Amino acid sequence: MRVVIVGSSGFVGQALMLHLNNQGHKVDPLSIRKETKTQDISDALQSCDILINLAGVSIFGRWSASYKKALYDSRIDTTKKLLDALIMSKKRPKIFISTSAIGIYPDEIPCDEKTENFSSSFLSQTCQDWEKEAMRAKELGIKTSIFRFGVVLGKSGGMIKKIWLPFSFGLGGRIGSGRQSLSWIHIRDLCYIYDKVIKEEREGVYNLCSPQPTNNMELTKILGSLLNRPTFFPVPAFVLRLMFGEGADFMLHGQKVYPKKLLDLGFEFKYKDIKTALSSFL
Repeated sequence: MRVVIVGSSGFVGQALMLHLNNQGHKVDPLSIRKETKTQDISDALQSCDILINLAGVSIFGRWSASYKKALYDSRIDTTKKLLDALIMSKKRPKIFISTSAIGIYPDEIPCDEKTENFSSSFLSQTCQDWEKEAMRAKELGIKTSIFRFGVVLGKSGGMIKKIWLPFSFGLGGRIGSGRQSLSWIHIRDLCYIYDKVIKEEREGVYNLCSPQPTNNMELTKILGSLLNRPTFFPVPAFVLRLMFGEGADFMLHGQKVYPKKLLDLGFEFKYKDIKTALSSFL
């Protein structure tokens, strides 16, 4: 099938493009900017079978007022443009998979897809607005799914790429108290979840995270042990706040999230526990 990915230049987008190409699909990237015309987007979506939306500025940055606006606009405005283009399209994709994040949920409370008590944080509100915009696709007769990402683990990007070097030199350590929950998913499992939902033409909201959440302290100890390095250099909360401002909150707090719907569908996670996942990067 022909797959179009919006936001393909990031860590997840690059891995997913390679994976879907290897599965025999024809995968095309689509870049949407402020100046991109809706008609041009609609033209690019002709003969598209599967549309995947990964667009969004990285949350790893200092959350100034302007950065928060970019975080929000890059998700909501881009998705709105995409949906407006779909309305104009004569031939629409069969399946639309948009992205969200487990940051939609409250901190430290066990949650699954049935949880309706969302956090009041900026990140949660962004996710709620993002999902609402994406769900407009259902009104067009397109099978629509929302993937709420946990922390995606892969050596070529995301959190692991940022911490690998300091840990390798024995300069790693817990973040803040280290007790904050970490709901995560291995990049390979993530890619195979896309396969399953596409092949079975599933709809709905799915939590993309391992069935065994961990916490920052456990990840720190296991990674240090695997690399045979000490982990004596904690990153205090005040340092993170100096670096990231309000953005430090998503590193100092965590969600304990479970992928109930995927388990109910019989999806088999290859990387269920954090030690197995981290070992795969050695």
